[in-house]
Amino acid sequence: MTTIDPTPRTYPFSAPDRLRLDPFYAELRKQEPVSRVRLPYGETAWLATRYSDVRTVFADPRFSRAESAERDEPRTRPTQQRTGILTMDPPEHTRLRKLVAKAFTARRVEQLRPRAQRIADDLVGRMRRKGAPLDLVEEFALPLPITVICELLGVPYEDREDFRVWSDAFLSTSKLSEQQVEDYVAQMRAYMAGLVEQRRARPEDDLLSGLIQARDEQDKLSETELLDLAVGLLVAGHETTATQIPNFVYVLLTHPAELEWLRNSPERIPEAVEELMRFVPLGVNAAFPRYALEDVELGGVLIRAGEPVLASLASANRDEEVFERPEELNLARESNAHIGFGHGPHHCLGAQLARMELQVALGTLLGEFADLRLGVSEQDVSWKTGMLVRGPQRLPVAWGAD
Repeated sequence: MTTIDPTPRTYPFSAPDRLRLDPFYAELRKQEPVSRVRLPYGETAWLATRYSDVRTVFADPRFSRAESAERDEPRTRPTQQRTGILTMDPPEHTRLRKLVAKAFTARRVEQLRPRAQRIADDLVGRMRRKGAPLDLVEEFALPLPITVICELLGVPYEDREDFRVWSDAFLSTSKLSEQQVEDYVAQMRAYMAGLVEQRRARPEDDLLSGLIQARDEQDKLSETELLDLAVGLLVAGHETTATQIPNFVYVLLTHPAELEWLRNSPERIPEAVEELMRFVPLGVNAAFPRYALEDVELGGVLIRAGEPVLASLASANRDEEVFERPEELNLARESNAHIGFGHGPHHCLGAQLARMELQVALGTLLGEFADLRLGVSEQDVSWKTGMLVRGPQRLPVAWGAD
C-alpha cells in the first residue's frame, strides 16, 4: 500500500485561473495519486487524480452515488442535492435514464443537426448585422443550445431569461446566497410543474409530453422524478454547452497556430471538439463524490467502506500515462480517449447532443468569420466566479477592419 499524507489538503487547491488546470494535480498524479482532501462543506474525502483510478471510481459498482444522499457529502457549497438522477445508482438510475436516452441517440441527434445549423446561421447573420465588437456569450453561445433544448424538451423559448437566472442556482458555489439558491430552485420547479400540467391537458410532440405519458399511462416514474428529470434536462441541456462554446473559442483564439490549422482543415472539427473537451477543465473542482460500499484498493490506497471519493476528470484528461504531451493543445491528436463527458453509468446523457452543437458552433463561426478575434485583450476577458464551472462571463469578439 502507498504511504499517504494523513492531513487532508484544502480543496480546491486554489481559486480557478481562467482555463488553466492547477499544476498541483500533475504533482499528485506522480507522487500521491489518491490523497486526502477537505472541501469547504461536508466530510473529508479521498481525491483520485489518475486516469485509471478516475475511471474505476465512475464505473465500479463498489462505488455509489446514491449513498451521498444519506451523508454529509463533500462539496463546495452549503446546499446539497439529495434527489434526482445524479444521486441514483443502477437499477433506479438505469430505469430513469432509459426513459430519455432515446431522445439523445446518435441517430436522433443527427436528425437535429440541420435545425441546429439553421439556428447557428441565423445567429451569425444577426451578429453580422449588429457589427463588431459584440459579446459571443449573449449573441451566440447561449441562444444556440437554449433554442435546441427548448424545442427538444418542449419549453417555451420566450421564458429563457427566467430559467437562465434559475439555472445559476444549480451551479452556484458562492455567487448566490443559500436563500437565493433555495428560492430559485423552488421557482424553477414550480414553473416546470405548471408546464407539466399544460402538457397533460394538451400533449405535444416533445420530450416532456413523452415523460408525462410514461408517468401517467405506464407508471414508470413518480411525479417527483418527472419534475427532477425535466428540470435537470433543461439546466444540463444548455448550461454546460453554452459555457463550452466560448471556452473553446477562447482557447482557439489564444492558440493561433492551432486555429490556423483548423481553418485549413475544417473537416477535422469533430476531432478538434474532442481535443478541446479533453483540454478544457470545465469544472472548477472534482464533484459528485462516490462512496465505497466495501473496502476497495484504489491507486495503492485502501479506501474503507463508507468513505467518499472524488474523481477529477480534468486531471485524468491530463494523465501523462495516457496522453502524449497532455499539457499541450493538439487538435490533430491521433488517440484521444478523453473522459470529458464522464464515464460509467453517469456518462453524460446528452454527450452526443453537446458534440453536435459544439461542432456546429465552431464550424459556423470559423466559416463565417475568417478573421474572428478577441474584441478585448486576453487579460480583460471577464470570467465567471462563485460557480461550479469555468467560463467567460462575457467574451467580446471582433472581425473585419478595426
